[in-house]
Formats: sequence, C-alpha cells, structure tokens
Amino acid sequence: MLTPSPFDQDRWVAAWRFAAAAHAPQRFPGTDLPYLLHLGMVAMEVKAAIAAEPGRNGDLAVLCALLHDTVEDTPVTQDDLAVRFGPAVAAGVGALTKNAELPKAERMPDSLRRIRDQPHEIWMVKLADRITNLQTPPTGWSVDKVRRYRHEAVAIRDALGAASPFLLTRIELKITAYEEHCR
Repeated sequence: MLTPSPFDQDRWVAAWRFAAAAHAPQRFPGTDLPYLLHLGMVAMEVKAAIAAEPGRNGDLAVLCALLHDTVEDTPVTQDDLAVRFGPAVAAGVGALTKNAELPKAERMPDSLRRIRDQPHEIWMVKLADRITNLQTPPTGWSVDKVRRYRHEAVAIRDALGAASPFLLTRIELKITAYEEHCR
C-alpha cells in the first residue's frame, strides 16, 4: 500500500493555474517565454529545499512560491488570495510583496522585516526567488545596477539564510558566480 503524499498537489495545481492566468501577459525578462517560467523555477528551488529539509510546511512554501508575485505584479489582491488559498498563503505573499508606496530604497528592507515575521517557509521563498534571479543580468543593466542587485542578494542572504541551510548554500554559490557580472 502506498503512503499518501504529505502534500496537496490539487492546491498546487490550482495555484499554478491561478498564477498562469494572473501573469498571462507577462514574459520572462529578455525572452518570449511566459513569466510562469520564473514562478516554476522558484517553486522548484523551494521543493528541492523541502526534500532536503523534512519537517517543513511544503504546501505553504510551494503555494507561496507559485503565487509570490501575484499581488506585486498583477491586479490580484491579498484578499483574493485569502479567499482562494487561505490566510496563511495570503499573509506570506503579502510579506513577499514590496510596498510600492515606500521610497524605492526602503522597499526591500521593509519587505525583509515583514518576511522575518512569517514562518521560515516564507523566508525560503524569498531566498529561492533571489537564487533564480541571480542569472545573467538583463543586457540593459549597468554595472552599477548589477552590483546593487548583488548587494541586495547579500542582504537577503544575511537576513533570511538561517531559515534553510540548503538554500543558504545555493544562494551563496549564486552570489559568488554573479560576481563575474559586476566587473
């Protein structure tokens, strides 16, 4: 007899479909691929960390990974997420959403403070998000912007790395590799 999965794949599929519809017009930066690629990459990083570190709330982490940009980048509201996916997912996505009303320099520190008030699974989503974003920078970015992005990645690592040894190792490797773009 098979052991039932501790995960709710039906909720994952619902979140995946919801995110696909919400982000439908968006494209992965620098490509013609759907933005859904980014969300899947973040969810895969989170799922790998959960597999390496049992005892986590994998459903919360994966749902928030799939939905992490919906409030920030689409007309979806935190209340919409609470109705469809519950208050814990809505709170996690809310913490991961930068406050556009703040000056740009204050947005990331504010978000990191709010993330730190959430369960470690939300911290893991932010780490995974930055891991997936530490690819080759868009061609239009100046060296100064690339350096600022790397500096921000270090701040994310320092603020949230304690949540997951697996993702801490991954982000450290990505930050080191990203240095080549800072020259």
